[in-house]
Amino acid sequence: MDKASEKLTVYFEEPFWIGVFERIEDGKLSVAKVTFGAEPKDYEVQKYIRKHYSSLKFSLAVDTVVKDMKRNLKRMQRVAKKQVQETGIGTKSQQALKLQQEQNKQERKKRSHQRKEAEKKRMFELKQQKKREKHKGH
Repeated sequence: MDKASEKLTVYFEEPFWIGVFERIEDGKLSVAKVTFGAEPKDYEVQKYIRKHYSSLKFSLAVDTVVKDMKRNLKRMQRVAKKQVQETGIGTKSQQALKLQQEQNKQERKKRSHQRKEAEKKRMFELKQQKKREKHKGH
């Protein structure tokens, strides 16, 4: 049986509060980053999750090691407390976010290039039309 887990880490990164959603499915980690702005209250985070989770853009999946451990309530509480005290996100998550940023950068470059080419073509056609009109008059 394949296991899936999700985790949200909220931390302060000057000057905003950032939320990083980590999702592990079939041994693959994908992440999504959200900027909250002001420090969000617990109920605001829950409301955000309910309202916007389905529209989050998760990064491409990165291989990760999933530890299969038995669930001990007190241990889970200690781990959760430790994670709350830690700031930032894991290195695998950072890699996945970096991958997503690179992907977005490539898409932006591609769109920009297409816009420039379309503008060049439009200007060329305009010049050609003016030349034709000029030669028609003679």
